[in-house]
Amino acid sequence: MSEVSDKKGILLETGTNEFEIVEFAVGKVNYGINVAKVREVINQVPITQMPNAHPYVDGVFTLRGRVMPLVNLPRCLGMEDSGAKSQNIIVSELNNYYVGFLVDEVSRIHRVSWTEMEPPPTITNSEMVVGIIKMASKMVILLDFEKIVSEINPEINIKLTTVPEATVDRRDIRKKKTIVVAEDSHMLRDLLTNTLKASGYENILAYNNGKEAWEALEAMTKEDTPIEKRVQMVITDIEMPQMDGHHLLKRIREDRDLTVLPVIIFSSLINEEMRRKGDALGANGQISKPEIAQLIDLVDEKAL
Repeated sequence: MSEVSDKKGILLETGTNEFEIVEFAVGKVNYGINVAKVREVINQVPITQMPNAHPYVDGVFTLRGRVMPLVNLPRCLGMEDSGAKSQNIIVSELNNYYVGFLVDEVSRIHRVSWTEMEPPPTITNSEMVVGIIKMASKMVILLDFEKIVSEINPEINIKLTTVPEATVDRRDIRKKKTIVVAEDSHMLRDLLTNTLKASGYENILAYNNGKEAWEALEAMTKEDTPIEKRVQMVITDIEMPQMDGHHLLKRIREDRDLTVLPVIIFSSLINEEMRRKGDALGANGQISKPEIAQLIDLVDEKAL
C-alpha cells in the first residue's frame, strides 16, 4: 500500500456513524488510524536530523515539496526494541499540520462502526490510546494522534488556550449561555472547556462522545422548558467512539425539537471533503483545531 489516494472510492455516506481505518503494525501490536487523517503511505525516505528535536522526532523529510517531521512511532510507544524493522511512513494531516509517522508495516483498510469501538481499559494507563476495536481474530488499538502531535508541536496547545479579549458586557452575555461539548479526548475536552470558561462561557456541559451528548439532549426535550432556552450551542468533534460528530449532527437535524440548535464542528479532520459533509448535514460552522479564537468568534455569532 504505497498510496491511499484511491481511498476516495470507498468513502462513506455522510452521517452513517461508520468510519474507515488504516491498519498498521508496531512490533506485534495492531494499530489503526482514521483514513480521513491519512494523505498517503510511503516507504522510508532519507531523513535530515534537526538539532534539539523532540525525542519522538527522528528528523524531517520532504514530500511533494512539503517539509514535515517524522515521528518514530515505535519509540513514542516504547516499542523501539521490539526487533521489528520499520519500513513504512504514514503521511497525515492533523490540525492543518502535516506529519509522518514511522511504523513497521501498513496492511489494509477496514470499515467499522463507531459503536464497535470500546474505551481502553484503565489498566493500559496510556493517554495515547483512545479506543479498541475488537475484530474476529484480533484487536486493533486506535491511538490519540492529536495528543502525539500536540506534544511535538506546543503551538497547538498555545492556540487552544489563548483567549481573545472581550468587553465586560460581552462576557456578561456569555455567562447566560449554555454550551454542550462532545469531545472524546480527555486532554482536549479539558482544554476546550477551560478555555471557553475563561472567555466567559461558564455554563459548559461536556460529554465524552456523541452518544452521551445525544442522550443528554434527548432527555432535555422531555422537560417543559423549550430546548433553546436550556442550550444555546452544541460544539462537537467528528471522530468519537459510540457516535461520531456527523451522526450526532444528523440526529439533531432530524429531531423536531433539537433541530433549532446551532451546531459547530470543531475537529482536526476539517478538510475540503469533510467540510462538504458537514455542510450537507446542516452544520452552522466548522473550525479546524486548534483555532479556539475562531471558534469563540463563531460561537458569539451563532449563540449571542
